[in-house]
Amino acid sequence: MANEYSKAETPSQLLTVADFCARYRIGKTSLYREAAAGRLTLRKFGAATRIAREDAEAWAASLPVVEGGANAA
Repeated sequence: MANEYSKAETPSQLLTVADFCARYRIGKTSLYREAAAGRLTLRKFGAATRIAREDAEAWAASLPVVEGGANAA
């Protein structure tokens, strides 16, 4: 009984590319551009690409903050 929690009780610690893109509202091209620039770490399991939840959160926290609202840019 190494794993006492059901899959429904514990959130996945890895996001799929589709999940990451949906959560952060970016396209796959932008995701791979961020990874190529070294700003986001991708993990491979065979052909599957995953992003660790903590890496996703660190990436989001590292984004620049725009002051003055949406029209400031």
